[in-house]
Amino acid sequence: MSGGGTETPVGCEAAPGGGGGGGGKKKDSLGFAASPAHLIIRDLGEIHSRLLDHRPVIQGETRYFVKEFEEKRGLREMRVLENLKNMIHETNEHTLPTCRATMQDSLNQVLQRLQAATDTVCRLQQREQERKKIHSDLLIAREKQHVTQWEDFMTEQRSKQAEVDEEHRKAVEKLRAQYAEMERGLARLSAF
Repeated sequence: MSGGGTETPVGCEAAPGGGGGGGGKKKDSLGFAASPAHLIIRDLGEIHSRLLDHRPVIQGETRYFVKEFEEKRGLREMRVLENLKNMIHETNEHTLPTCRATMQDSLNQVLQRLQAATDTVCRLQQREQERKKIHSDLLIAREKQHVTQWEDFMTEQRSKQAEVDEEHRKAVEKLRAQYAEMERGLARLSAF
């Protein structure tokens, strides 16, 4: 790991006569003479901080990662924004006018075709209405004709019925007269 500090041999005291000059015992930060227990405690603290306390190292690595990430991200975002700007410019300058012109031409053609189709449908609808009116008038005329024929037929039937009834009445009267004559003839014969 990249700690950047001076290392002290683990579990050892500072070498006598090495380091900061003076002779015997070292003094700690509070100015007391360093006893072997203090040195061991201090060494244990350093060992603990180097082995178990990784905050300074992690903070350094984190700063480095964030810096690299922001630089790369910043360049990537700049490229993306530049590409977007170019795409928008291309769209506004070339694609949009082309689409607008094509759409206008197509819409004019569609409107013309729609108008022609509407006119055709109106003509067909008008013809259909005229045909229905003619058909309806024809049906009404036929119905009137049938009613007239029926009335004529019924009048003719009534007159024929009256004639048949009259002939029947006359035949019945003739038969009655004939039977009455025959009864009178029988009555004369039986009186003899």
